[in-house]
Amino acid sequence: MKKGLQLLSLLLIFIPVLTGCMYPQAKLSQNQIPYNDQIQAVQSAVDQYQKDNGGLLPIKTKSQTTPIYQKYPVDFKKIVPTYMADPPGNAYESGGIFQYVLVDAETTPKVKIFDLRIAETIREIKMRIKSQKYPPFKEQIAEHVFTLDYKKLGYKEEPVALSPYSGQNLPFVITGDAELYVDYRSDLFRAFQKQESNYEPGEDIRGILVEDSAFVPSYSLPYTIDSTTKEPIFLVK
Repeated sequence: MKKGLQLLSLLLIFIPVLTGCMYPQAKLSQNQIPYNDQIQAVQSAVDQYQKDNGGLLPIKTKSQTTPIYQKYPVDFKKIVPTYMADPPGNAYESGGIFQYVLVDAETTPKVKIFDLRIAETIREIKMRIKSQKYPPFKEQIAEHVFTLDYKKLGYKEEPVALSPYSGQNLPFVITGDAELYVDYRSDLFRAFQKQESNYEPGEDIRGILVEDSAFVPSYSLPYTIDSTTKEPIFLVK
């Protein structure tokens, strides 16, 4: 009887601990899902804010050199709590992994997202590069665009970014000025196989990935189509 009471006491002690451990994991899982209704809720808040503020958008100020798909991040401080109660649970501002941004900001602003874990991987690679005198370029794949020799950076396996479009692993590339980007050529190739487009050589074709997706191709270089093969290539300006 005494042993039974001791066992019961131990269970009562551990149950709250286990519950506490499980809840953050469940919450973390929810914060990693790109719920469409959350994106639509932010879109409604942005639309109403713009209507009430003479066309101004609730965005954070970024420099003119900021890449286009990261240039217009939603500033939730401007729309919470007037236009929505809280930022979505999957937003960075709520502990989630997604950055909410606007595309077509100057015409018809649309709310999209991108995965901030890509930025974390890029930061890690850059830290390893800084420990060396020069980036360990491996192969030139376009003008001013190279692959990296990851073994020289101490990696056993090549770091990758998870594609929000195909679910496949995408490689990173580095430019001559040591800036890192995700290589979306395989996603663009699939997109052009699936749907017709009016893009011409010399035009930035990344918009085809954005049209029917909640995601933007973050940390990407511009791409165009080869005039001969009609395949995606880096856009050299």
